[in-house]
Amino acid sequence: LDFTRKLLLQSSLSVEQLVRSELATAIAIAIDRAAIQGSGSGAEPRGILNTSGVGLVVGGTNGLAPSWSHVVELETTIANANAALGRLGYLTSSKVRGKLKNVQKAANLAFVWPDEGPQADGLALLNGYAAGVSNNVPDNLTKGTSAGICSAIIYGNWADLLIGMWGGLDILVDPYSQANTGTVRVVAFQD
Repeated sequence: LDFTRKLLLQSSLSVEQLVRSELATAIAIAIDRAAIQGSGSGAEPRGILNTSGVGLVVGGTNGLAPSWSHVVELETTIANANAALGRLGYLTSSKVRGKLKNVQKAANLAFVWPDEGPQADGLALLNGYAAGVSNNVPDNLTKGTSAGICSAIIYGNWADLLIGMWGGLDILVDPYSQANTGTVRVVAFQD
């Protein structure tokens, strides 16, 4: 992150807190993205969506709008693999959440994603399980002729998602590379 000279002249604790908050948010988003859709090549870990052996529920040859039957089929796929234990829950994008808030389970029945607000842990309740939203769950997938418009919904035991962290957070303050403008670059490294 780059911080201008004028921002740095604001000698208040809120500027330091802003810098800390921006760095923490950027690192959290990167870890979230890698856990969900990391490629597994180079230094990037393999994410859930790129892990072989993960059960899939396919929404049609050319993609298909999510429905109540897809939500139930995700749960059934996990149960059929004898994996329906632990901290089970759903994760999808805000685009899919919005869609599921407009899709009824069946005619004149409740919506798939009920509008009940978050539970005590900040998550919603979908099909009796915790449901979260991350915009790191892709909305630009391709299925058949539906190019770049398909989305993912993940269901599983979130206690089985392991994120290994080596060492602490390393922060490098670089006042030199953009010294001619007075901008200071702050770089954070997390392994």
